[in-house]
Amino acid sequence: MPRTHPFTAHIPGLLNKEGISYDVVGVGNALVDMIAMVDDSFLHENEMVKGSMALVETDRAMHLSTAVGSSTRTSGGSGANTIAGVASLGGQVAFIGKVANDDLGKEFAADMAGIGVDFRSGGPDASIPTGRCIIAVTPDAQRTMNTFLGISTLLSFDDVDAELVTAGAILYLEGYLFDRDEAKQAFRQAASLAHAHGRVVSLTLSDSFCVDRHRDDFRALVRDEIDLLFANEDELKSLYETDNFDEAVQLLRHDCHIAAVTRSEKGSVIVTRDDVHSVPAHPVNQVVDTTGAGDLFAAGFLRGLTQGKDLTSCARIGAIAAAEVISHVGPRPLVPLASLLPADLQ
Repeated sequence: MPRTHPFTAHIPGLLNKEGISYDVVGVGNALVDMIAMVDDSFLHENEMVKGSMALVETDRAMHLSTAVGSSTRTSGGSGANTIAGVASLGGQVAFIGKVANDDLGKEFAADMAGIGVDFRSGGPDASIPTGRCIIAVTPDAQRTMNTFLGISTLLSFDDVDAELVTAGAILYLEGYLFDRDEAKQAFRQAASLAHAHGRVVSLTLSDSFCVDRHRDDFRALVRDEIDLLFANEDELKSLYETDNFDEAVQLLRHDCHIAAVTRSEKGSVIVTRDDVHSVPAHPVNQVVDTTGAGDLFAAGFLRGLTQGKDLTSCARIGAIAAAEVISHVGPRPLVPLASLLPADLQ
């Protein structure tokens, strides 16, 4: 049976409550995006398949980090992108992720601070470098990505700042971090800590392949600890092992208080124990790069929730944030998202 932890759909004035300093505190992979312009010969010489995404080990990551030469570096990672989006919407945010005491770790911390995020890293390990995503962009605008997760995956509960968790109105957990048993335990402990202080716990499933690897653990986490779930259509169908979206939605209603499920151009579906409601996508002139769309939808939804908006309005804010990020290359907004909101959503 699902747990009975109470969830409030509207949180007006939550930041005025004792002990709360942040709208959202995120926990996820701390990665540095290294974006470099290259030619096709570079891909050939380094045995890259154009347009592909690959996980790489330490030696390969170190080689490519040097080989790409000059690059634009920004803080990245799915959860970090969501937290950056909440900040762009005017929210007070913090992020917990593990970086090493190296140059990229320092750059990640500085970049997050520069966009208004209170970043906390767990204890470093000198033998494992900071994670990075090396993005090689060819003249035809194709992005070839090599991701080295590095020390980011070694986050444990010892790295989680308990005071920070309890200072956030909403705790946001990134599913990509769920591969290790220590991370699974850290999620549960952080969620229990947040609930003990009356906070809301949210989770993004992150990727259908991630769900495939850890389906039983994700199902148990959603049923026992999660108040608010973010997923896309493929992730939700993977979670419940069905090809029928409507069937997956009905199963979800028994497990989670509230879920926001994105369906690309079809918009989103808001699922509660009592109702299922569709919200259309926000119009966009041209889809350039869908990277970060789900991350920014979550950012808008979370920001609306902490402002006491109804769930439909939360989804509309999410749709506006997602539309901005898919209209250009890169997973972070290029303009302050708060400036895009109509009067009724501000």
